[in-house]
Amino acid sequence: MKRLAASKMERCIGCYSCSLACARLVHKRLSWSCSGIRIHTSGGMSSGFEAKVCVACDPAPCAEVCPTEALTQRRDGGVKVNRSMCIRCGKCAAACPVDAIYLGVENNKPYICIHCGRCVAFCPQGCLELVDMETSQPEPNASSETPKEADHA
Repeated sequence: MKRLAASKMERCIGCYSCSLACARLVHKRLSWSCSGIRIHTSGGMSSGFEAKVCVACDPAPCAEVCPTEALTQRRDGGVKVNRSMCIRCGKCAAACPVDAIYLGVENNKPYICIHCGRCVAFCPQGCLELVDMETSQPEPNASSETPKEADHA
């Protein structure tokens, strides 16, 4: 299994290309408020940026509190998302220990990284990579990965 890692954030220029790529390619929206990865300043333009992204907990607290099993545990960490089962209660966002689940402003839907890697190729600075969960080593062709999850939208 793979997970997204923001391992080189010292390179980040705050362009939000990764967030927009996730929103457009995974969630079929063009707004960084509908993205599984969020970029925040860590104290101003000169002090750099940080990525808020799912860290693939195992067990995943968000899946444990989901009353409808819209979020289910992935083997080796992280969650699968089934939006058709989501009742928009917000319990998953409240349970996330790293504040990586975002509730959409207009629809209260949860947006969470599914570790598909689609954002990686859109980062002009090479800040993001897919890493193998077993070895935590970067994959050599991470930008060519395709999503493995069945339900993204």
